Amino acid sequence: MKFPQKSIIDTWLTENGNPEIDKFVEKNLAIATKVNTILKERNIKKITFAKILGKKPSEITKILSGSHNITLKTITKMEVALNINLINIEPVIEHKYVYLGLIKGDNIKNAIKESTETHYEQSNLYANC
Repeated sequence: MKFPQKSIIDTWLTENGNPEIDKFVEKNLAIATKVNTILKERNIKKITFAKILGKKPSEITKILSGSHNITLKTITKMEVALNINLINIEPVIEHKYVYLGLIKGDNIKNAIKESTETHYEQSNLYANC
């Protein structure tokens, strides 16, 4: 069995494709799919959703098809209207110390200093290997 050959469009996309556009389309479709699913679950009609967002029904149709460039403002309006998060950005958490053990003594500052110095001494031993 012979598989179909790539079309001219497939070849052009492979040679000239843009990873940024691919990522944009992927995210745009993910948002549209999530909103469509929620509207169906909650039995909200597109025309009602358009009124809630202050948009034309034709624009909502484009947004929900994934073929429209959704602005951050529109995404935020949809999040508020549906009480959901469409974009989740994880906060950056910086950890200064991770200590898995018992700190002996009653002076925690000295114990942390000793622990840090011990850690660095061990690190330097491994760095020379």
